[in-house]
Amino acid sequence: MQRRPRTTMAEEGSGCTLRRPPWVSILRVAFLLFLIGMVIYCFLCNQRLSQQHQLESPGWDVAELQLNHTGPRQDFRLHWQGGPALGRSFMHGPELDNGQLCIQRTGIYRLHIQVTLTNCSSSTWTSTLHRATLSVGICSPTTRSISLLRLNFYRSCTVTSQRLTPLAHGDTLCTNLTLPWLPSRNSDETFFGVQWVHP
Repeated sequence: MQRRPRTTMAEEGSGCTLRRPPWVSILRVAFLLFLIGMVIYCFLCNQRLSQQHQLESPGWDVAELQLNHTGPRQDFRLHWQGGPALGRSFMHGPELDNGQLCIQRTGIYRLHIQVTLTNCSSSTWTSTLHRATLSVGICSPTTRSISLLRLNFYRSCTVTSQRLTPLAHGDTLCTNLTLPWLPSRNSDETFFGVQWVHP
């Protein structure tokens, strides 16, 4: 039978301390820094994804409007209407105030419009048609009143255009058509819309 060597254990409270290798402290600090870095990285990634979702979301501030033809045209201003009950017309964000489009979110918008005249034909291409003008502008608040588009019909019965423009919360867009010209009631020929594209 072999004899085992006797081992003695230090008693508790004897004042004997074990020395830790110096790399253990370094590992603890490195692990803590790694955890803090991961938390910051996850937070930043979440913020970036949230911003991308807002920019790419098709549901942010968009309107496609049809002409509101509920009575005789007595002023230069065209009145619009929007909503799913009208077919291809919709609004998400902007609102209508007395037939005029009101912006609810500041940013850069893509604005588009098309108007076809009903009392227009090749026989009416006279000097009066040269004076037919469609304009889109900010009409309210009056401190920001500015023209955004001005289109002449020249020798055509239809004008169409689009552009990018900065708009602010509270801006009201007005569309004016020279009298006595009448816009077509067909939603394929006359429409107006905006889409928010950037803050």
